[in-house]
Amino acid sequence: MLRCDMTVAFINRIGTAVPDHDVHGRFIQFADQILPDRRTRLLFQRMVQRAAIDHRYSTLEPSENQEGWVDRKGLYQRNHFAGTAARMAHFEAHAVELAQRGVEALDLDEDPMSITHLVVASCTGFTAPGIDQQLISRVGLSPSIERTLVGFMGCAAAVNALKIAHHIVRSEPSAKVLVINLELCTLHLQETPDLEVLLSALLFGDGCAASLVSARPEGIALKDFRVVTIPDTADLITWRIGDSGFKMSLSGEVPSQIAHALRQELMRNDGQGILRKRSKEEYDLWAVHAGGRTILDAVEQGLDLSPDALRWSRDVLREFGNMSSATLMFVLKRMMQDAPSPAQGLAMAFGPGLVAETFSFSLNG
Repeated sequence: MLRCDMTVAFINRIGTAVPDHDVHGRFIQFADQILPDRRTRLLFQRMVQRAAIDHRYSTLEPSENQEGWVDRKGLYQRNHFAGTAARMAHFEAHAVELAQRGVEALDLDEDPMSITHLVVASCTGFTAPGIDQQLISRVGLSPSIERTLVGFMGCAAAVNALKIAHHIVRSEPSAKVLVINLELCTLHLQETPDLEVLLSALLFGDGCAASLVSARPEGIALKDFRVVTIPDTADLITWRIGDSGFKMSLSGEVPSQIAHALRQELMRNDGQGILRKRSKEEYDLWAVHAGGRTILDAVEQGLDLSPDALRWSRDVLREFGNMSSATLMFVLKRMMQDAPSPAQGLAMAFGPGLVAETFSFSLNG
């Protein structure tokens, strides 16, 4: 329970943006070309059908030349994919444009100069001056705004960024915090016949979410934050910087480990678990990071949820894919627009560790 004298932080609104180029179909063509044999191609196509993704977007425009360049810019030429430096140059040139679109979609009522803090989360690119500094002049923020970067924490960084905003508002009730979750996941496409790598790439798209967090009692009230680390799973999700972009390892064991851990959480009675001394029936809304269909299935099965409990997450996955740290914010935006209120909710996102970052919330107070 929150103390009545404690300032409560609210997500007042969320703006979202994706790039113009739908690359999901072009990626499927690319994978079909480089997989080594008919059996593997058939298996990949079967997984495409099961992925429950229709669209994924990229800052890179797909090329119509299916035998040569994968994108029109030529960053990905067959047998000559760009190195990490070229990919980071693209991030520096294009990431801030998508971030600006996210802020514009937020449709701030406030004067941008009145925003006191800026929190930026990203795990798909690095540049200095960073997106935080570039945004100041782009959207008219105060040059003296306080800035924080949440870097390289994967999909779960959505919760960490909100956690920082939550603490800022509780310590400075007049604060207005702009939170940016910005990911260009498609920058890290790998040219490899490794089926596991291609299936991981099948999930990811680019996206940005911009959120305003303040003490104004409007929107989603943020309550307590908790993190659970699943033992002996550190190697199941990895994200490493290589010579040809960032390289992900996403084990097929992740869904089963999540489902098992959540079943264990249901049985806890010490008050320290993610359900916060409550039964699952006491939660009206489940805002779950749309990491993939098997991830959502694992959460549904592990917590024994109704078939429609994760409908917002499944809709976001189908329409945009997994946009790493931006994804959960897309889900929360849809809940703010469509879910009945008042309502009590639980949000969670998974990342390297293997960790589950969670927070409880109430919709419209």
